Amino acid sequence: MEKTAQASPASTSVFNVEKIAGSFPATADTMLIDTRLTDEHHASARVFRIYRPTPAHYHATCDEYLYVVSGRATFFLGDAPPFEVGPGELIFFKQGTIHGTPKLLEEPFVVLAVDTPRRDPKDIIFVNPSDGTPESFIQSERLY
Repeated sequence: MEKTAQASPASTSVFNVEKIAGSFPATADTMLIDTRLTDEHHASARVFRIYRPTPAHYHATCDEYLYVVSGRATFFLGDAPPFEVGPGELIFFKQGTIHGTPKLLEEPFVVLAVDTPRRDPKDIIFVNPSDGTPESFIQSERLY
């Protein structure tokens, strides 16, 4: 298998997630910056860095798997109390589940995300609409 590092219609790819995680800028104007690894109809994969706490929001179209690559943060799902997450932990939740990251404990907080089916970048619905918009929430960049 040839090693490639591009999100394309290729049938196979290999990505160095740690290298990508190390390439995020030190600061951001948005709450998150992400880079898409794959963008297929049935699933999309992204690596993202959270730069500041994220308010309660949900995604209407996909389930989400979040694997913590680096850093530590508190995270909440639905009405459950916030819990701490760190490297090597996988968080899973179904579409429509309200979630957020109220506190960054150790930076950089970087996550590998797999969305099933593919999550449209605009599918970010804030519980309190004044908390933000998809444009203030996330910026996509090509980091590999």
